[in-house]
Amino acid sequence: MPVSKYEAFLKAAELGSLTRAAAELGVTQSAVSHMIGSLEEELGFSLLKRGRTGARPTAEGERVLPAIRGMLNSKEQLEQTAAAIRGLDCGTVRIGTFTSVAVHWLPGMIKRFQAAYPNVELKLMNGDYHDVEQWLSDGSCDLGFVALPTRQRGRVTALLEDRLLAVVPRDHRLASLPRFPIKEVEHEPFISLLETSDHDARRALEAAGVTPNIRYTTKDDYAIIAMVEQGLGVSIMPELLLSGRSDNVRVMELTPPASRTIGLCLPDADRAGPATLRFADCVSDWVREHYSRLQNTLS
Repeated sequence: MPVSKYEAFLKAAELGSLTRAAAELGVTQSAVSHMIGSLEEELGFSLLKRGRTGARPTAEGERVLPAIRGMLNSKEQLEQTAAAIRGLDCGTVRIGTFTSVAVHWLPGMIKRFQAAYPNVELKLMNGDYHDVEQWLSDGSCDLGFVALPTRQRGRVTALLEDRLLAVVPRDHRLASLPRFPIKEVEHEPFISLLETSDHDARRALEAAGVTPNIRYTTKDDYAIIAMVEQGLGVSIMPELLLSGRSDNVRVMELTPPASRTIGLCLPDADRAGPATLRFADCVSDWVREHYSRLQNTLS
């Protein structure tokens, strides 16, 4: 069974473009088109609708996508297991992540992991909480960083409790206070992430019985910081996202305090490949050691 046909269809369906699929697979567009055509002939129905705006799966294509994705995942797991038996460290690990982890954690984690397993390919899939949950559910990623609690089943490991902090302009009327009263967001222009992304702040506000005066929404965390810098409003963001930044804003503890818990999810740990399991161990070890050193430095 020539898997390349299935890879070509899956990549074209995911990217919505035969050209982009060809570039990612390292083949020509005509080769991708030929492989998909061959698969359509083999299965007996059309898989893709092609138009000016790109390519998208037909109804039949949508129905077979989960099975094809599962087949390719099983092939990858088989290759990793066989490599482990031979004493080789290879394979691919697809990691679902959101911005704060991608920026502040993953570079250090990847550096450590690649030093031990230089032949393992790591593919980062960056999105918001909703995106990562979807990728875990449909098998697009092998493991993913999540905010707890999560709806995902599988092996879920709590990694860190991350404080939520207020972000206000430096010249804001409340900037001189030792802590930012969370109830003040009812009276201040509030800059929010999109509803599918902003679980942390919304949960904190609901727990405090506060309804924010939402003036602006965006999907970009750093756009929020830039808008606060310009005096357009205030926001509530995770400490990890704000660490190491020197923007012209004031970062304040909340009262009452609030936090999020970052976790790591392996949706099917029993079937995960060796490279995926080793990377998960690397993540847990890195967080434990990094924050242990940080606490020792501060104490």
